[in-house]
Amino acid sequence: MLWSALLPSPSAGTAPFTEPAPQRALATWALQFTPRVALADEAVLMEVGASVRLFGGRRALRERVQGEGRELGVARLAWAPNGLAALALARAGIGNGFRRPLDELLDTLPMDTLSAVHPHRLTLEHIGCRTLGDVRALPRGGIARRFDARLLQALDQVYGAAPEVHDWVALPEVFEERLELMARVEQAPALVFGARRLLLVLGGWLAARRAGVTAFTLRWAHDAMRARAAGEGGEITIRTAGPTRDIEHLSRLLAEHLARVQLLAPVGDLVLVATEVQPLHDVSASFLPDTRRQGEQLGLVLERLSARLGPQRVLRPVLCEDHRPEWMCHWQPAALPLPRKGAAGTDLPQPGFLLPVPLRLRVQGDHPVYHGRLMLLLGPQRVEGGWWDRVDGEDRTHNVVRDYWVALSAQAGVLWIFQTRLDGSPAWFLHGHFA
Repeated sequence: MLWSALLPSPSAGTAPFTEPAPQRALATWALQFTPRVALADEAVLMEVGASVRLFGGRRALRERVQGEGRELGVARLAWAPNGLAALALARAGIGNGFRRPLDELLDTLPMDTLSAVHPHRLTLEHIGCRTLGDVRALPRGGIARRFDARLLQALDQVYGAAPEVHDWVALPEVFEERLELMARVEQAPALVFGARRLLLVLGGWLAARRAGVTAFTLRWAHDAMRARAAGEGGEITIRTAGPTRDIEHLSRLLAEHLARVQLLAPVGDLVLVATEVQPLHDVSASFLPDTRRQGEQLGLVLERLSARLGPQRVLRPVLCEDHRPEWMCHWQPAALPLPRKGAAGTDLPQPGFLLPVPLRLRVQGDHPVYHGRLMLLLGPQRVEGGWWDRVDGEDRTHNVVRDYWVALSAQAGVLWIFQTRLDGSPAWFLHGHFA
C-alpha cells in the first residue's frame, strides 16, 4: 500500500491550521487522486496505491502532488506503507518512507510524532523514553496496564502490525469554498493570487466528480473598516464556452475579468462557488492523435481575448439553417457556446467571397453586364424563402425568389449572380466572387 500525508503550514492562509476549513479544502482537492482520503489531526491522509498507474507512476504522482500542494500551503509531504507512519514521518520532516525498512525509520523519530503518545509524554520521558523506538521497546504488558489501550494500538498500527481504521471524507455535492486572505487587498487584480488557491481546490472537486465547470462566481467581502457606501462586498461571475477543469485557463480568464474591476474597499475574504457544472468526459490517453483535442486550444484563446477586449469585439461565424445566402451565417460572441447541431452543408457551388449588399448589374438585351458581357456557365439554382421573416417595424418580409447562376467575366473572373423574379421587371445582381 502507498499512503501520503499532507501537512499544511500554519501560514496556509490567515486561519490557523488547527481550524477545519483549510484542512477540509485540502481534503477536497486530494479527492481527485483517490476516494480514500481521511483527516488525521492537523494533516490529510490519502491512500493512493490503486491510483499510481492512473497518474503515470509514483514519480509523476509525487511531483504533481508536491507542485499543486505547495500552492495550497502544504509545508510537508511524506510517503509510507500506512497512514500513521506517513503522518509521523511528515511531522519529522522525512519525505520518503520507503528508502529504508519502516522499523528503522520510525525507531529514530521523536515521541511527539505519534499523537497517541502526547497524553503520556511526561511519564514516558521520566522513565527515559525519547524516541518511538524507546516506547516500542517497553514491555507490552506494562504499557497495557500503565497506559491506555490506544497507545499500544497506535504503536501496532504505525509499525504495520495492526490494520488502520479511517473515516473517509465524502465528496461535497456543491462546491463553495472560503479563503481568508493573508493581507487586505485594495486592487482587484491582486485577488487572483488567493482565487487561484480556491481554483485548485475546485479542480480537485471537478476531477473527483468527472465534471467541468461552465460558470463560477468569485465573491469578496470588504474589510469591516470601510465606508458605508462601499457595501459588504461584491462578486463576479465567469462563464466558459464549454465545460472545463483546466485551472490554468480559468486563472487567466479570471485575471482578465478582474483587471476591469474597481474595488470599493479593501478585501479580506474570498468565496468561490461553482454555479454551473456539467459532466466532462476524460481525454483519451491513446498514443494515436485525438482530433477532438486538437481544436480545443483555439476556444481557450478566444475566451481570454473576449474577456480582455469585450464580448462584442471577438466574434465567430455560425452556420444557420437557411437557403438565403445573407442569412446562412451570423456572427455571435466567441465566448458563447456553439449550437449542438450545426447546419447541413450543400453540394451546390458557393462563392468564397459574398458582397455585403448585392450589386445591381446593367443589362444589354437579355444579358447581364459586368466589365463586359457575362457568359452564364451553370444554373439556374432556385432560392426561395423568408416569407416568415418580418422586417422590424414594417408590414413586409425578407422573402426572396431568386435564380442563381455561375457566370464568367473576361475581366473579373468567375462570378455568382442572380436574377430576381418577384418584381414586375426582373433585374440582375452580382452577389459573390469565386476564388
